[in-house]
Amino acid sequence: MLLHMTKIAYTSKSIAELRGWVERGDEARMITRYLPRRHAEMVGGSLYWIMDHTLVARCAILGFGQNEDARTIIRLAPLLVPVQPRARRAHQGWRYLAPADAPPDLAPGEVAGDALPSRLVRELAKLGLT
Repeated sequence: MLLHMTKIAYTSKSIAELRGWVERGDEARMITRYLPRRHAEMVGGSLYWIMDHTLVARCAILGFGQNEDARTIIRLAPLLVPVQPRARRAHQGWRYLAPADAPPDLAPGEVAGDALPSRLVRELAKLGLT
């Protein structure tokens, strides 16, 4: 079964800034402390980015590696794909995300505000309405 993961985009203040980091070269590399136990299931899956307590975009996971200080490198495709906003609580590190829980991609030409504003998504989730 294909598996995804979530991660907070803590160094990016906007989707445009995140896009600039992800799409700047042949692949984006994110460093994390530990190799996920289920990493083999994640190759071909996606890393879903959280901003302002909302899943906003994803990058395909190309593979995993290790750097010189034994930290794990998550290799990402250099393409940021916007998804329909979905409320997600903040967390440290990364978390697994089942395919059934992953939000769909936005349609070509659709912007996140066309689906629902992230603040409204969060409020609806608090009320149990999403």
